[in-house]
Amino acid sequence: MATSPGSMVVVACRAVLSNNHMTVLVTRHGVQLHGPPAVCVASNIFALRISAAFKPSRRHYTTAPLVEGAMRTDGAVSLRGVSLTLVAAEKEEAKAVLTLFLKKQGLGSAAASRTINKSDLFIDHLVSQLHSIHKSRYLVGRELSTLEIRDALIPYLENLQQEHGSNLVDVVENFPNTPVKEKVTAEVVSPNVTLESKKMSDETVKSRKLKAMARVSGSVPTEKLPQHVIYLIELGMDLEDIQQVTRKFPAFAYYSLDGKVRPVVEFLLELGIPKSEIPIILRKRPQLCGISLYENLIPTMKFLESLGLDKKKWAKVIYRFPPLLTYSRQKLMSTVDFLYEMGLTAQDVGKILTRCPNIISYSVEENLRPTAEYFSLLGINVAVVLQRSPQTFGLSIEGNLKPITAFFLDKGYSLEDLRTMIQRYGTLYTFSLVGNMIPKWNFFLTMDYPQSELVKFPQFFGYSLEERIKPRYALVRQYGVKLLLNQVLSLSSDDLEKVLKRKLKRYGGQVLTE
Repeated sequence: MATSPGSMVVVACRAVLSNNHMTVLVTRHGVQLHGPPAVCVASNIFALRISAAFKPSRRHYTTAPLVEGAMRTDGAVSLRGVSLTLVAAEKEEAKAVLTLFLKKQGLGSAAASRTINKSDLFIDHLVSQLHSIHKSRYLVGRELSTLEIRDALIPYLENLQQEHGSNLVDVVENFPNTPVKEKVTAEVVSPNVTLESKKMSDETVKSRKLKAMARVSGSVPTEKLPQHVIYLIELGMDLEDIQQVTRKFPAFAYYSLDGKVRPVVEFLLELGIPKSEIPIILRKRPQLCGISLYENLIPTMKFLESLGLDKKKWAKVIYRFPPLLTYSRQKLMSTVDFLYEMGLTAQDVGKILTRCPNIISYSVEENLRPTAEYFSLLGINVAVVLQRSPQTFGLSIEGNLKPITAFFLDKGYSLEDLRTMIQRYGTLYTFSLVGNMIPKWNFFLTMDYPQSELVKFPQFFGYSLEERIKPRYALVRQYGVKLLLNQVLSLSSDDLEKVLKRKLKRYGGQVLTE
């Protein structure tokens, strides 16, 4: 089968193969199938004929053979050479990358999930992109790491986003019937096949997920479970946890023990992470096992150390935020550059990365910068807030920050008071207004203190109302003396007793009893 140079046919074939070999070639002259006529028994074949010159520069057409396989040395896509297990894992990785990309474009989790469920053909296409970009890796039998897959697919998705803009979701869901900017006439060979295609796509996604879950099912005898699953169970990870991870990230069911899982686990143990914490880390970020230890994970750690992260505290850093090591250097540097832009020193940056590594997960343009601008409008020192409470920058301006500002202004505090309070207690904005600040404020009104006491000691809002504030204040009242709010709450129990007795002796009073 071949096409004329003046037109292009995009073929999507869900095929059952015989023992014979078929090759799909995409050349400047069109699409060619090589092999016995009976080799492909297709359940769905689509042909979209576009009356326009074939343009090899359009990446989403010229490298879009929807076939599972490895690249041949002549540039063709071969259906031999890549195991079905590896292809299944790559498709799950591609879905994870696409989901993340769609969310960054503004789609909610539910909307992104619906699009993924309709994108089976596009996912096949993304896997084809991997085989095209990294054909030399497949020829020598090397698997791609999670970061390599992401680095290969994100630029391609960004290219599609620039070209199709708001139509990107349509491109993904309706592939290969993708919209193009040029005015072309399209003849759909099988007009009824699109609905059937979407139905088949949904069923295929569910089928793949079920197959992944079946590999780790409790009905499977332990000795017949995948080797890496047995290894993790012996490590202390519950099978239920492994099933939960697989449900969210099906590629995990296909990871190899010696190629991926064991090297990462042993490396984490060498860093000083307790064995009991390994299952927790893998539940939080199973993709860690998909990263090449020596090509990605260790170099990323060295890179973060060069930015100031304390290498003696890697065990704590990874436990706090396992995804840190799965981010690209471009993402890491975008956050670090922002911190420098805000006036922080290299030492400050290192401390923030060590103490609050999850700041890397915040979008510079959607979280960090808008929050910095908001605090700047209030006259609050942004660098101080970043140093003392970087987690504040992950909060919603409308849902968290503005309500707390309004709360204090409504209570009669000035912006100058608020600036002083945040300067003294950087985490002030991280508390829940309804669950924390309002109940404590209401109790504060029953205490014999002026409102200015909270400007001096905003840490009041950081103490437990029932376990610290109320018992301590009741004790002070029993002694019948006056103490600063700071003394009431911040002193240890022994020191507080000493201060109270000294005050009582000075004024010649006695402890009041109920």
